[in-house]
Amino acid sequence: MKAMHFHCLSLLPFLFCFYTSCTPKELPVNDSIRLNQLGFYPSEEKIAVVVDEEAAYKKFSIRNEETNNVVFQGVLSSPRSSSFSPEKTAVLSFSEVKTPGRYRIEIPSIGKSEPFVVKERLLQDIALAGLKVFYYQRTAMPIEEQYAGKWNRPAGHPDDRVMIHPSAVSPGRPAGTIISSPKGWYDAGDYNKYIVNSGFTVGVLLSLFEDYPDYAIQMNTNIPESANSTPDLLDEIHWNLAWMLTMQDPADGGVYHKLTTPGFEGFIKPVDCKKQRYVVAKSVTASLDFAASMAQAARIFTVVEADYPGFSDKMLKASRNAFEWAMRTPDALYKQNEMNERFEPAVTTGTYGDRSADDEFFWAATELYVTTGEERYLAIAEQYAPAQFTLPVWSNVSSMGCMTLIRYGKTLDEKGKMLAGKMKTQLMDYADNASRNAELSPYAAPYGRDTKDFFWGCNSDAASNQGIVFLYAWLLTNDKKYLTNAIRNMDYILGRNATGYCYITGYGYKSPMHPHHRLSASDDIEEPIPGLLTGGPNPGKQDGCNYPSDVPDECYIDDEASYASNEIAINWQGLFTCFSAALDAALTE
Repeated sequence: MKAMHFHCLSLLPFLFCFYTSCTPKELPVNDSIRLNQLGFYPSEEKIAVVVDEEAAYKKFSIRNEETNNVVFQGVLSSPRSSSFSPEKTAVLSFSEVKTPGRYRIEIPSIGKSEPFVVKERLLQDIALAGLKVFYYQRTAMPIEEQYAGKWNRPAGHPDDRVMIHPSAVSPGRPAGTIISSPKGWYDAGDYNKYIVNSGFTVGVLLSLFEDYPDYAIQMNTNIPESANSTPDLLDEIHWNLAWMLTMQDPADGGVYHKLTTPGFEGFIKPVDCKKQRYVVAKSVTASLDFAASMAQAARIFTVVEADYPGFSDKMLKASRNAFEWAMRTPDALYKQNEMNERFEPAVTTGTYGDRSADDEFFWAATELYVTTGEERYLAIAEQYAPAQFTLPVWSNVSSMGCMTLIRYGKTLDEKGKMLAGKMKTQLMDYADNASRNAELSPYAAPYGRDTKDFFWGCNSDAASNQGIVFLYAWLLTNDKKYLTNAIRNMDYILGRNATGYCYITGYGYKSPMHPHHRLSASDDIEEPIPGLLTGGPNPGKQDGCNYPSDVPDECYIDDEASYASNEIAINWQGLFTCFSAALDAALTE
């Protein structure tokens, strides 16, 4: 019996090879095989996940689509499970496949994957698409066919007759005063403009320029300013900064919280929107986010004086004035419900409210310190310094200051170096904890292992921003594990996940077609604007839509009405753009 068993086993490699060589077309495509739908970099880790309790320990092969040859064979892992999902997964690794080309995964009795590629500069196109989204989001100008293709549209929301809301009055600007506040980006799926979110988004995009300047300079997105001498990334940011400057009250330096209609517009074209728009209540958080992003931009825009003369000095002055207003009014938090009890018309659009401005004080003081070198700003930054590192989100921006200090640590004075050292230790502690045993999780990624990973905007505010932090840890240590874990988070966003979606419109073989995005919904074009990152699984289901599952990592629906899982927003877009561009730069520069 032993001898016969040995002879049977010796035939298995031949039989397996014969099967995969002769019958690849008979295997059906199986959506349970989840992978980065864009593909893989030649020299980096390559992992796929099969969501099938029968997949564990099965043999698989990698077939070259062009030659029809099997180039690699392996065995799937033992079954994996999570604490919150009934699904079983198994992981397959084929990192040995390094030759550029087009491939498929084949698993007898289960099926084959959609085709994928192995190539250099894998994320270049999606990073450019992510940045180009901001051009599509521009207000007050026509989006022209030569730059936007079929997604062109007439100008909407000129914002040259914006009214001072009763909550925003000041000497010289009584309620009903008309001001001009053009340019800027639509904030999200709606048509309003919010300083808190704009300031954060600008800061994230400027960080990309500071961390990877050579890469950022080469990002050509074909926008109206592409012919000038300024990198397109900075041209795009300038469009929003120019609007932000109009949101500062010249009487005292305070910054209006938002520019908005009282209620959300319907899903109509921007050119058809006729409701009166207002600037609403100055707030300490808006003023500090404004001060931080303006100070950061001021030091960067000195290199593009030829195209934007005097703009850097103007921003630094505005930053100082906004910061001084915030220091005088530290308790001026935006409280929409209380405001509506006192003033009309009532405002029901996005609040971007906050319970504390400590993190905003830290970020703004840090940026002003790094830009000016003035000791008084460092003293304020030390006063508000965080006790631990948290991922960068609009509602907690302390990490923006942390990363700026780390970035410029070597150029600072001794006290600045000490604070930068503390921030570096905090960031590394976070990166170590977040990446520990990630390869053993159900989707072999640091993100997605805990129910806390899934909430409104998690594709950005837990996956993309975590990837950015891993890249910082890699830059600081040159330890490849951090770079690999950044790749794993990108793989998750682009398809190796519980829903099987690549969460970027226009990319991959299964991507959102119906985002909660008024521009895409009203343009009479079947495909949404490409490059949009959608929010992601959200067990909160605040929109009341009929989701296909209650499992946290499956609580996503590609439905225009699903603002809780399928909306877009510039802060999410900024983090994903920064993450994809930085990762491509890290893997190619």
